[in-house]
Amino acid sequence: MSQSISAQSGYTLPVFACASAIAAVETLLKGNCPDVVRLDLLEPAVTAEIPVEQGALLGRHRALAITRSEPGNNLDLTRYTPVWAEVEFTPGEGKLIIQGGEGIGKQLDREGQAAIYSYAQRLLRHHLQPYISGDQTLMVSLILPLGRTLATRTSNAAFGVVEGLSLLGTSGIAQPLSAPEQLAEFQQHLTSAAQQHQCLVFCLGENGLDLARQWGVLSSQMIKTANWLGSLLVSAAVAEAQEILLLGYHGKLIKLAGGIFHTHHHLADGRLEILTAQAVQAGLPYPLVQELGQAPTTEAGLKLLRHWQTEQNCPWVSKIYQAMADTIDRRSEEYVYRVSQRRLKVGSLLFDGDRQPVVISTQGQAMADKLGLTIPETSLPA
Repeated sequence: MSQSISAQSGYTLPVFACASAIAAVETLLKGNCPDVVRLDLLEPAVTAEIPVEQGALLGRHRALAITRSEPGNNLDLTRYTPVWAEVEFTPGEGKLIIQGGEGIGKQLDREGQAAIYSYAQRLLRHHLQPYISGDQTLMVSLILPLGRTLATRTSNAAFGVVEGLSLLGTSGIAQPLSAPEQLAEFQQHLTSAAQQHQCLVFCLGENGLDLARQWGVLSSQMIKTANWLGSLLVSAAVAEAQEILLLGYHGKLIKLAGGIFHTHHHLADGRLEILTAQAVQAGLPYPLVQELGQAPTTEAGLKLLRHWQTEQNCPWVSKIYQAMADTIDRRSEEYVYRVSQRRLKVGSLLFDGDRQPVVISTQGQAMADKLGLTIPETSLPA
């Protein structure tokens, strides 16, 4: 039996999508939209109560319902965004068909398949299959009306998801990766790891963790940082770690070169401004600097630099990104000393949207050599 939890808890997007779908089916079958949907989150095995904002019949066999995302104590750009589900019963063979509508991202590496991942699929099937008889098919279309706009403020496109947001996550409970309690948990893990290793690897997000494993970093040396880089660098110095290798997506780590040590987009951005400043210092011609500054994302900016590098036979990526990586190291060390009066050596390794390394700083290379990492060299500048 699942345990009930407070309606004020924060939940992931798949929970609200499922609640909207349940409410739409209930509206269709009973003629009235429920005020609240109770559903088993499966992961964890607790029951959530999700308020339903609106529901309506769209015909004899179609209905729509709307909930609003509430991620709880978490700096999340989906807060209060509407989550729609349109359902329709058609003659069939007891199937459930789940589709992504407007605002649900498309996966480029899966021929445009909707970015509705395994936990969301499992949650929807668990709750909706009981409504389907053997001679019916239930079509469920999930819609995020603001998804396309919100996606421009994420790195989704860099990781192959375009035109919207993902229904991602392995749990129904939103993890407050920007909340003080989460920072305390990371700091505790860091303190324990620093007692075992002089060099630790800070991994920004799941892609950083996955690449660290592939390249040979020991799990006991990995520290997941989320956006708390400044606080965790200082904590590492206080815990008497000697060296930190920063491993992350270039569109995140670039902020450190501009002195931004909490990397959540709600608090500060400036990524393209930092990239163009580095390009000016590297001598990129002014017309190209202007074009670079108009790029929609840092990933697009990197692609421009690679194009100009080939076109002009000039190593712009190496010039700009090597200087930027070394700047990240220097500014990180200065930040730690300014805050804590302690010394900490910092190196950095930046990867791109294809999860290929773009650059490793001079100090980062020395750390990687000591750790015995096997880092692909195909994308690293010569």
